[in-house]
Amino acid sequence: MRTYRYVSADSHIHNNPDRWAQRVPAEYRERLPRRVELPGGREGMMDEEGHVSSGGTGHFCTLGPEGFDPTIMHYESEAGYGPPDQRLREMDADGLDAEILFTFTGSVFGPGVHKDKGYAVDVYHAYNAYIGEEFCAHAPDRLLGIGLLPNKGVDEDIAEMEHCAKLGLRGVMLQIYPSGKPHPTEEDDRFWAAALDLNMPLTIHTQMSHRGNTRGEFLLKYPKEPEGYERPPVDLVHLMSRYMHHHCGGLEITQMVVSGLFEQFPDLRIYWAENNFGWLPEFMEQMDLAYEANHIWAERILGVKPLARRPSEYVRENAYFGFFDDPFGIRIRHEVGVDHVLWGSDFPHEVSRWPHSIEYLHQQFATVPEEETRKMLCENAVKFFNLDQ
Repeated sequence: MRTYRYVSADSHIHNNPDRWAQRVPAEYRERLPRRVELPGGREGMMDEEGHVSSGGTGHFCTLGPEGFDPTIMHYESEAGYGPPDQRLREMDADGLDAEILFTFTGSVFGPGVHKDKGYAVDVYHAYNAYIGEEFCAHAPDRLLGIGLLPNKGVDEDIAEMEHCAKLGLRGVMLQIYPSGKPHPTEEDDRFWAAALDLNMPLTIHTQMSHRGNTRGEFLLKYPKEPEGYERPPVDLVHLMSRYMHHHCGGLEITQMVVSGLFEQFPDLRIYWAENNFGWLPEFMEQMDLAYEANHIWAERILGVKPLARRPSEYVRENAYFGFFDDPFGIRIRHEVGVDHVLWGSDFPHEVSRWPHSIEYLHQQFATVPEEETRKMLCENAVKFFNLDQ
């Protein structure tokens, strides 16, 4: 078993679909986005509807702050875009023992993943198989892949989560609630139970998409829906999250707590990557104050079942948070809990310090005791993602 010292709990894979297209059924293969050359020597990705995307922050580490241009991208030659042996060399250059590897849908999968159930199920299945059987299999104790779910229903997400478990992927990423609703529902309960049965770590990268969940629509399906009111003034979740609603992750954390998710599944743990955590003490304090002021009428009017504990206690116990550059958070780490925060390099994006991550971490953790430093830079990730099993 590998001994870990530095584990990035938030890094990224950028892959050209050409690498795994042969795994996709022929009927869908031609619909995958394809790489195209653009004026000025740039490259982009064209989806099945002809839309071209190019640029972004994913090639920052290739050029550094002086040469970075967010409108330009070159596949294959970029840091973070190569095959697994290149990735291991990049990790070695940064002094890392292992990386938790996220990816995203966007231009790599195309609009079909949102519109066509069969396309989404088969394409995500193929991508996860490539990551598990080819990319991460090159060094399974160092390249730690996070699987993607098709988001086409609870049954489909459970089936793909089971597939990811068989592949040895280290977790799955939630982009929406399994039921497809913009808030937790009873339909989701089978998914949470299956994740616990599989011992599958659940992650959210910054936040869920919350597609369609705009002002005026409910943030939770309450047992009793009052008539004659427009939301969100009568919405308890809104009142509890409004001060930090804009912060990544604040909304779904509140939804999960108010819905009683963590009371029903007390062993459920969810990791919000790349959010930093210096904002959490104020957020948790405001959650508690808003709940105390509003839970009595919410029970009477909305039918909300009272929580057995303060909302902040569920956050402290069931939620984990990733950070990349958070000196303030590190100073107040005990108000969040050093057991629940995980460092990630965000390689190869713009906040990464590659190839000088370790040097920078020594500066950021200069006053932190060694035991606490080990937890935040390694041991918490090892425990959450079952790297010691």
